[in-house]
Amino acid sequence: MPEFKRVLAIETSCDDTSVAVVNSDNHVLSMMAANQDKDHALYGGIVPEIASRNHTFTLLPLVKQVLSQANMTLQEIDGIAVTNRPGLIGALIVGLTSAKSLAMSLNIPFIGVNHLEGHLLAPFLKDATYAPPENFNFPFLALAVSGGHTSLYLVHDFGKYEIIGRTKDDAAGEAFDKFAKILGFDFPGGVKIDRLSQTGDPKFVDFPRGLIDEKTLDMSFSGLKSSGLRYAQSITEEFKNQNINSICASFQEAIVDTLVTKLNLAFKKYKVKNIVLTGGVSANSRLRAKTQEWASRRGITLAIPPLRYCTDNAAMIGIAGIQRLNRGERSDMQTGPKPDYLKTDFVNEY
Repeated sequence: MPEFKRVLAIETSCDDTSVAVVNSDNHVLSMMAANQDKDHALYGGIVPEIASRNHTFTLLPLVKQVLSQANMTLQEIDGIAVTNRPGLIGALIVGLTSAKSLAMSLNIPFIGVNHLEGHLLAPFLKDATYAPPENFNFPFLALAVSGGHTSLYLVHDFGKYEIIGRTKDDAAGEAFDKFAKILGFDFPGGVKIDRLSQTGDPKFVDFPRGLIDEKTLDMSFSGLKSSGLRYAQSITEEFKNQNINSICASFQEAIVDTLVTKLNLAFKKYKVKNIVLTGGVSANSRLRAKTQEWASRRGITLAIPPLRYCTDNAAMIGIAGIQRLNRGERSDMQTGPKPDYLKTDFVNEY
């Protein structure tokens, strides 16, 4: 019988405030989130100070709502899991300070969690409408794609994560949002690019695919972003408006091609037939469809968590945290926020 049966999980690494209750069977008993997109849209991107301030307003009310939704009290919580790395320092401080205060007042342990570990374990979450694919287990390859990170991992077991490839510059999600801004879309613009692309021609513009022909598992998206800027500057407003769907589809296809090509290269190298697609950009419909098609042709078991567990969320922090707490790990009150992951978070230096 696990010592920790239920944890309260807190995620404030960037601009989304999320709280969840997760049990030792990986079931999400309750989860809620507060989105800040409207507050940052005016500035065309995330403003760290605004993100931190909003977390202070929304976090504790969310804790109350999540506990009510789970029909629980704080006294029924066995431990606290909180993101303390990587992320925006101010945003992390809000979540970490709240977690410490709750843990101290309840006299229960807390554990600081690597946000990226949460994304890697998200496929194992369960709720009323989602469960992992049958027989899905370690080891597996994971492609984690978001606005801040784009990496390939070989996940050997819980706590044993190997970085095997990553972007050398911009994250894929950042490239989406920057190109959307160039086109005049509101922040975040990646969703609009996805929507418009569905009726566009992905071959309309031949955008570059960084490092796609090289054997490395690393990726690059800065050249694509620069190419998108130069292209947008070379066309008239009328031409852009007439062909916006195909322009978006072409840019999107360059990113998706790069990601799926590198995933296929990793599969050939490591011959692991369990694959995970996770992170906020995994919400992209073209990336999902192309990855599913690729996996189906090769008889690969593909796990793509539902959108609520792909974007930044507390449930994934809860599953990582409760696993670590039940293995005897604890964080102390000197634990602080970190803008990057720790070297000990992965089995290799990359």
